[in-house]
Amino acid sequence: MSQLSEEKFNKRRLISTYFSVVVSISLVLFLTGIIGILLVNSKKVADHFKEQIVMTIYVKDAAKEIELKQLQKTLRLNAATKKVIYVSKTEASKRHANEIGEDFMEFLGYNPLLSSINVYFKASFLNPAVVSKLSKDITLYSYVNEVVYDRPLLELLDQNIKKITFWMLLASGIFILVAVLLINSSIRLSIYSKRMIIKTMQLVGATKSFIRRPFIKTHLLMSTIGAIIAMLGMALVLYEMEKRFPELQIFENPLEPAVVFAGVFLLGLGITIISTFFATQRYLNLKSDAVN
Repeated sequence: MSQLSEEKFNKRRLISTYFSVVVSISLVLFLTGIIGILLVNSKKVADHFKEQIVMTIYVKDAAKEIELKQLQKTLRLNAATKKVIYVSKTEASKRHANEIGEDFMEFLGYNPLLSSINVYFKASFLNPAVVSKLSKDITLYSYVNEVVYDRPLLELLDQNIKKITFWMLLASGIFILVAVLLINSSIRLSIYSKRMIIKTMQLVGATKSFIRRPFIKTHLLMSTIGAIIAMLGMALVLYEMEKRFPELQIFENPLEPAVVFAGVFLLGLGITIISTFFATQRYLNLKSDAVN
């Protein structure tokens, strides 16, 4: 009866050990995946703000229609531009009247506004140097009155995005290191509880690879279960983010979340294989009297 009780106790302890390993792996991989998701979407947020910056080209009334069309065509062919919108002086006056709540042309008697071309840039190209060069080049056209853009805002945005990206990458690196240490610790504790079995198998003539193989298979299975749990949690977070922040268009490019999911899964398997290998190797190399 005591032997049966001891077997039940050992079985419960084994299940408890396996459960704690799966929970540790799933939690660590989930948090690592969330950092990855935030890193990917922080770029989307930054790109969204960058693409809202507009450079406005005011053209003189004397500008010919052919000249304006040629300028718009040149701007659209530029690799840095995302969108080019022409605003006539009539349309500009209507917009201004809507903004101030009255038609200013009624008491002025004429339209003092100029026609303009609004240029929006692709996020990957937008930086102070590119916009400044394009602005100087366009100013050389004789029919261009002036080129206006918010240079201080552009420089501030560029600097802050670089800082945020750096700290996000640093945080990701630290978190991956923590993930490695925590998963490795959980697996080592799991294998420690079987150190006597390892030594017994070795004493009866089993090779190191034969002893190591079932441990790697078992922990790979636990890692797979933990990774699946983590990915289900990540999928729920992504769903909530898409529902609450539709402007991020998280699923517009499904490759990005797929890469994060694949990275989390492979990270879990990689850490598990390496940790299990070295943890079993440690006890395989110990002398029998040193196991206790």
